[in-house]
Amino acid sequence: MIQVLVALLAAVVVMGVTAAVSKRVDRVAVVDVAWGSSFVAIALVLALVWPDTHSWLLALLVTVWGGRLAWHILRRSHGAGEDPRYEKMLGGPGWHAGAAKVIVRVFLTQAVVAFVISAPLQAAAIGDVRWWPVVWLGVVVWAVGLFFEVVGDRELAAYKAKPKESRPKILDTGLWGWTRHPNYFGDACVWWGLWIAGAVSLGWLPGLVTVFAPIAMTFFIRNVTGAKLLEKTMSQREGWAEYADRVPLFFPRPPRR
Repeated sequence: MIQVLVALLAAVVVMGVTAAVSKRVDRVAVVDVAWGSSFVAIALVLALVWPDTHSWLLALLVTVWGGRLAWHILRRSHGAGEDPRYEKMLGGPGWHAGAAKVIVRVFLTQAVVAFVISAPLQAAAIGDVRWWPVVWLGVVVWAVGLFFEVVGDRELAAYKAKPKESRPKILDTGLWGWTRHPNYFGDACVWWGLWIAGAVSLGWLPGLVTVFAPIAMTFFIRNVTGAKLLEKTMSQREGWAEYADRVPLFFPRPPRR
């Protein structure tokens, strides 16, 4: 149970520091940068307290994923104003909606969610690997997910860098011709890979006990905070209906015309 408290403390500290920064700059959306960073903190602290090859491997995987995600969001959001999602959630413009409401609904909630999703990492911290080939299978799944995230983000950035008058109305090339949300699909794959490498490699019981973590992550990024939420605005674009008819929402398949 000690690893549970360590993981929770790491998540709370990261979100607590982020809340202080957010209050200072008066922008709640900085919490998005801390999302990936909170997992990095959890994985590194667990590896430091219970050091072995397995824990450090998982810490490396999480740091590569979470560090890249945090940097990507920080660079993308630099100079931007408050995210309308948080204004809608809080019923007002950021911290002006009330400090207690912001802390509980945004920062504390994300700390708890990060703690829950990190369950496979917590299990791996105190468990012994039974099947190293399963660890490497998880690394492969993780790598597929990271590929979809990195390449999808780069393709989107290149698309947005083109003048509006010279670019297509809809990005439907590359990975965006395989799935309408390659970055969200990649995020889900990353966490299924970490579950396989972290918990399933310990045995079937740790895998079953922690399988809620990748299921929850996949559900939320597909149906709640990610793909379907973004589609509410994207579906207003010209040509979107035809694109959505050709390209699947989440799970990729080869492009068809």
